[in-house]
Amino acid sequence: MEKILVIDFGGQYNQLVARRVRECNVYCEIFSYKTPLDKIKAMNPKGIILTGGPNSCYEAGAPSCGPELFNLGVPVLGLCYGAQLMQHVLGGKVEKADAREYGKTLTYIDGGMGKNELMEGVPEETVVWMSHFDYISKLAPGFEVLAHTDNCPVAACANVEKNLYAIQFHPEVLHTEYGINMLNNFVRNICDTEGSWRMDAFVESTIKSIREKVGDGKVLLALSGGVDSSVAAALLAKAIGKQLTCVFVDHGLLRKNEGDEVESIFGENGQFELNFIRVNAQERYYNKLAGVSEPERKRKIIGEEFIRVFEEEAKKIGAVDFLAQGTIYPDVVESGLGGESAVIKSHHNVGGLPDFVDFKEIIEPLRDLFKDEVRKAGLELGIPEYLVFRQPFPGPGLGVRIIGEVTAEKVRIVQDADAIYREEVAKAFESGEYPKFTKLPDQYFAALTNMRSVGVMGDERTYDYAIALRAVNTVDFMTADSAELPWEVLQKVMSRTINEVRGVNRVFYDLTSKPPGTIELE
Repeated sequence: MEKILVIDFGGQYNQLVARRVRECNVYCEIFSYKTPLDKIKAMNPKGIILTGGPNSCYEAGAPSCGPELFNLGVPVLGLCYGAQLMQHVLGGKVEKADAREYGKTLTYIDGGMGKNELMEGVPEETVVWMSHFDYISKLAPGFEVLAHTDNCPVAACANVEKNLYAIQFHPEVLHTEYGINMLNNFVRNICDTEGSWRMDAFVESTIKSIREKVGDGKVLLALSGGVDSSVAAALLAKAIGKQLTCVFVDHGLLRKNEGDEVESIFGENGQFELNFIRVNAQERYYNKLAGVSEPERKRKIIGEEFIRVFEEEAKKIGAVDFLAQGTIYPDVVESGLGGESAVIKSHHNVGGLPDFVDFKEIIEPLRDLFKDEVRKAGLELGIPEYLVFRQPFPGPGLGVRIIGEVTAEKVRIVQDADAIYREEVAKAFESGEYPKFTKLPDQYFAALTNMRSVGVMGDERTYDYAIALRAVNTVDFMTADSAELPWEVLQKVMSRTINEVRGVNRVFYDLTSKPPGTIELE
């Protein structure tokens, strides 16, 4: 299989670079700059991309690589820090700039040797996304300038004879107008790839490999109803049918009617052949959460109770040969097992296998996929669109969309309010009545604040809860901006919520971006 390697030097965009490569229909993986050269050679990559990073390449102890990396006979593209490091290692010079160049910057494409390859289809003046304190003050031997800005003499350069390319800006972010063109030029043309990484081929080959691995064995999967676990369940079901048992723990903290929707797809009357067990554990969870308001404590209780419930069901099933998990590639990278970036968060799907299930091995059929690729796989497998494109949902569910103590009554309130909100936003978007409403927010939901206030309804005094509406636009969910929804839509949501949801007399709209806030309220 054709493969491009992303060598990570600690930058924040390593996953985004890999995703952009895969959008060129070429498989890509992220590795730390500490990866031995012999291992890199053994993977026989078609090309290598060096990512950005927060350091200065000339400082002692900065992440680096040897000149041998550039003599493997495969094309190399350095981005930002990677571009500076390439020049530094190969005999150029990198220095501190007089002023930081940050944000959208007008860039001029020069008539250098590599223009017709890396810069094919890019206009002579284009806007790119810059973010650097250092700059390349002297090119390494054999390199020529491909682009410059008013403040940066080397915005891009190349040694075409050796297939070495360097870009000071970030072509992987959407703010760089022709960045995708540049990456496609490198991946498809300079690296001479066929672009055979497609989802139908992935699904077919994965089903085949699961069958070979499992044989006549039994597989157990914890099905949450989210996109990842649902696609994993569908893949396994297509491969091994009734040899798969899915345990769906309904903790009572799902969105309205979500438990029934999951059962309608994977249960006895659903479209997939598997053994489906639904555990209705709502009251059990509510009892455990009674009186608890601290967010992290709620998360731990919900997570620990899931393990207890799953353990009980697993013991009823007995020994299985394989435990399946819906691990996806960002889980692996963010847990510090891929690339060089700092551990962002721990994931229950990565490492630390549970010791309460008697199994021989673990299966993670989605481990190499990004979230958008998981959705494509879901569509290939025939999972309904409404589930495949379901919005991200936190592991603890509504437990972290209810500020303060969780009760059955509060769950009812936030489920009803959230259903109204999502229904009205989707309806308004589909109607086409709002010219500025050109895309649905990437995530939008209702949360229940812990604030109660005085109101008036039907000439009577009320003392009820306030609902907070959240909607954000984001590319990678690492940063996000509050979405600008039509005022008329928000007004309709407010009116319906107060009139139809018992216990609510006030509705807020959350304008906070991430950072400083988070997308979820807790």
